[in-house]
Amino acid sequence: MAAQRVDDLLDELPLPPARTSAQRDTASSALDKIRAMRADYVEAHAEDIYDELTAGRTQYLRVDELVRAAASAYPGLVPTDEQMAAERSRPQAEKEGREIDQGIFLRGILRAPKAGPHLLDAMLRPSPNALRLLGEFAESGVVEMEAVRLERRDGVAYLTLCRDDCLNAEDVQQVDDMETAVDLALLDPSVRVGMVRGGEMTHPRYRGRRVFCAGINLKKLSSGDIPLVDFLLRRELGYIHKIVRGVFTGGSWHSRFIDKPWLAAVDSFAIGGGAQLLLVFDHVLAASDAYISLPAAKEGIIPGASNYRLTRFTGPRVARQVILGGRQIRADEPDARLIVDEVVPPEEMDAAIESALARLGADAVLANRRMINLAEEPPEQFGRYMAEFALQQSLRIYGADVIGKVGRFAAGSA
Repeated sequence: MAAQRVDDLLDELPLPPARTSAQRDTASSALDKIRAMRADYVEAHAEDIYDELTAGRTQYLRVDELVRAAASAYPGLVPTDEQMAAERSRPQAEKEGREIDQGIFLRGILRAPKAGPHLLDAMLRPSPNALRLLGEFAESGVVEMEAVRLERRDGVAYLTLCRDDCLNAEDVQQVDDMETAVDLALLDPSVRVGMVRGGEMTHPRYRGRRVFCAGINLKKLSSGDIPLVDFLLRRELGYIHKIVRGVFTGGSWHSRFIDKPWLAAVDSFAIGGGAQLLLVFDHVLAASDAYISLPAAKEGIIPGASNYRLTRFTGPRVARQVILGGRQIRADEPDARLIVDEVVPPEEMDAAIESALARLGADAVLANRRMINLAEEPPEQFGRYMAEFALQQSLRIYGADVIGKVGRFAAGSA
């Protein structure tokens, strides 16, 4: 079997950083050939593969469950559990890049006309953790998690990002907690509006100040702890898409989703993933001393779905300046109003938040934001973008430039 021969070859070689130039060329050539075969196979058989893995689309498998099922049912198509466990034990620079094969597989599935939409729906279903906590939240109105504090007051679900030691830099834990919190806010019938804001920091540079989000945790990326499936794809297809589309429940005759209006309040800065988040909210409020940036090109990765969403907010020129050139936008400059709805002095944030929440709670807001989102972000277009993102981001996180940059960042911040 071709895939087994490539695996045997890789097993005989040293880890990637220790390989000679000739060994790197040999590995690269073998991987290119087997990956071309995998891409062709998935492209030709995506619907049949997906039907088999989901019992004819009667079962909803999340992306992590889907790749594991594919590894068992189609040996050599995607990495095995054992291969992925070995990858997880290594820093990014020492991995073989087997997540690229997951990216190839998921691109093919998300491109497929029937399988792709079904997988998107699977990722919009309530998470098991949220279903477990729903009764507790409905009764107490509070859920404390490691990265997010969720509190319900007067029909508003307040989601506070509380990773105070790392300026709310994103990692797997934050994605897990955010999805749980978003699900709970959507599933609780007494919640009318959701809001996300950063909490007060203990980090020396921002002690006592609120911070929205510092973007992806580059130290975790360097150490190999930012996975493609459980972070980069789960984040986009999970809680962020749920803010746009709602949580999928099968629902009633008038809607299969439960969706609600959302507000974001930006204190200090929204960097990287924090800036990406702003593009899915119905109302964005920022303190006048805050700023927004998407340094993904500088880091070498793709800024989630920002390449899909930002242009419709800012136009193509500003979007390219921000994404390709790393332009930082201050809240008090004119272009910020293309992304932010309101800018107020820091001391007026609380009052402005309450006023904005009251407006979002109006009866007609929900139906209208649903129609706006449908017009601006049709699910089939989003699915096509995410199909290519699955592959291109998997390639980027193993790029030599990315590994070098995050390695230097991790060493400098140690």
